[in-house]
Amino acid sequence: MSLQTQIMEEIKTAMKAKDTVALESLRAIKSELLLASTASGSKEELSEDEEIKLLQRLVKTRKESARIFTEQNRPDLAEPELAQVAVIEKFLPAQLSEEEVEAVVAKIIAETGASGIASMGKVMGLASAQLGGTAEGKTISTIVKKLLS
Repeated sequence: MSLQTQIMEEIKTAMKAKDTVALESLRAIKSELLLASTASGSKEELSEDEEIKLLQRLVKTRKESARIFTEQNRPDLAEPELAQVAVIEKFLPAQLSEEEVEAVVAKIIAETGASGIASMGKVMGLASAQLGGTAEGKTISTIVKKLLS
């Protein structure tokens, strides 16, 4: 079942349950999917990788908003953002732990023979491609920096 079909089913369920947080989150996903599919001008559906990147971007935006609201001592605004993150993350693949990401990055570094921070771009590219959707870019970047320095 495609992501768009899943979202439509979840929207119906959220409407019946009168779950406003889930409904708002699902509608945001639906909107982003529609914008992304029409922006490219093609009639094709988005690939699974593109859908995952879109969902990760939505999660990242909401986490950043929640962090800012928390810093400004506005928990009333931060809580709904974090609730939406939980709803959106249901559609993402399971995230790897830092130890698992570190093991994959260490293997990539060993295979490529990368050394020093100058090789970071090459390692990041390979790691992002290999871990696609199962780890945040920020986490990958932090681990790559740690292992290359």
